[in-house]
Amino acid sequence: MRRILIVGAGQSGLQLALGLQSRGYDVTLVSSRTADEMRSGRVTSTQVMFASALAHERELGLDFWSGRAPRIEGLGVSVAAPPGPGGGGRVRRIVDWVGRLEGCAQSVDQRLKMAGWLETFAARGGRLVVHGVTVGDLDYFAHRYDLVLVAAGKGELADLFPRDAARSPYTAPQRCLALAYVHGLGPRPEHPEYDAVRCNIVPGVGELLVIPALTLSGRADILFWEGLPGGPLDVFQDAGGPEEHLARMLALVERFTPWEYGRATEVELTDAGATLAGRYTPVVRDPVGRLPSGGLVLGVGDAVVVNDPVTTQGANSAARCAASYLESVTERGDGAFDEAWMRSAFDRWWTADARHATRWTNAMLAPAPGHLRRLIGAAAGLQPVADRFANGFADPADFEGWLFEEAAADAYLREVARSAAPARSGA
Repeated sequence: MRRILIVGAGQSGLQLALGLQSRGYDVTLVSSRTADEMRSGRVTSTQVMFASALAHERELGLDFWSGRAPRIEGLGVSVAAPPGPGGGGRVRRIVDWVGRLEGCAQSVDQRLKMAGWLETFAARGGRLVVHGVTVGDLDYFAHRYDLVLVAAGKGELADLFPRDAARSPYTAPQRCLALAYVHGLGPRPEHPEYDAVRCNIVPGVGELLVIPALTLSGRADILFWEGLPGGPLDVFQDAGGPEEHLARMLALVERFTPWEYGRATEVELTDAGATLAGRYTPVVRDPVGRLPSGGLVLGVGDAVVVNDPVTTQGANSAARCAASYLESVTERGDGAFDEAWMRSAFDRWWTADARHATRWTNAMLAPAPGHLRRLIGAAAGLQPVADRFANGFADPADFEGWLFEEAAADAYLREVARSAAPARSGA
C-alpha cells in the first residue's frame, strides 16, 4: 500500500484524498482547521460547480447536497451601457439574455461542503492531521511518504512553486473582490421558473455575479462584485463590519445594476461570517516544488493555477485537477513518483483543462475586443449563441474554436444567423 500525504483540505485536496482513499491508498490529509471550525468560520469563496465537474463528485459518492442545493439551469449575461459624459445619470442595460445549461449546476457554501467531506474522510478510515504546516514541517515528514501533494494555494507552501512567467500575463490583481451570502433575494423577473446565475458586466467598472446557492442555513444567494482596482467598486478595505459591507454592496448594486437592485431591497446576511473582501493576482506556477533537503512535492489545484473568479472556474478546475491526478497516480502503479512523472501529471491536467480555463479567464479580465462584444450582443437575439456561451462555463475548451479569434467569431455568428433565418421567415 503506497503512502501519500496531501496538505490542504479544499476542493482539490479533499476530493483527491477521498478518491485515493477509495482506491486503497494509505492517505494522510493535513488540514489547518477542523470540520467544526470550517462551519463556524467566514465564507471562503464563491463557487458554481457545473455538470462536468459535479460528475467527478458523483463518481466518488460525494454529491451529498444535490437534493438540497438550487438546481441552476441557466446562465445569463447583462451589459450596461457605457457611462455618459461625466458618468452621471441612471445606468441602463443594453444587452440581456439567458442561456440554458445542458446539465444542471449547483453552488454549495464551502464551509458546509468541505466540513462534510472532511468528516467523511475520517469516517472512512483516513488519517487526518489538523495542524498548520510550514515548509520545514513538510521537509521533515516528506521522506516518510511515497508522494507528497500540496493543495494549499496561499502562504509559505504556495511559494514552493515558482511563477511561470510564460503562462502568467498579470503581475498584479486585476479585480478587487467583495461578496455576501444573503437570504431574501427576490426571483428574477425573466424566467423565474428556473434558477440561473447572472453575470452583469459594467464596462470600465467591473462585474456583478448573482449565484443561487446552498449555505449553512439553507437556500441563499451570493452577491459578488468584481471591481477594477482603484475604481468605484474598490471601497471594501475599510468596511467596518458585515452590515456595513452589505450596505456598501447594495448601494453599488443600486447605482450600477438597478435591474438587479429591484429584487435585493429586502436581503439580509445569512450569518455573521457571510461576507468576504480581498484581491489576488492570477498566476500559473511551476508544478514541482523542491524542499530544502532536495525532496520534491507536486502542486495541486490553486496551489499552482490561480485564476480570478470572474468566470467561476476555480472550483471546477480544482475538481478536474483532482480527477486527473487520481488517474495519473493510479496508472503509475508501483513506479516512482519522480520529477518526470510529476510534470507529466500536471501537463495532463493543464492540456485537457487548466489551459482553457486560464486563457478564457485572462481574456475576460482584459477590455473586451470588438468581436467578443459582438458575440455577447448577438446572443440576445440568437438563442444558440446564448446557450453555447453558457455551456462554455462547463467546458471552456469549447471556446477555443469560436470565441478568441475575430475571424472565427464572425464566421460562427454568420453560420448561426443563416441557420436561424429560415426559421424566422417561416414564422
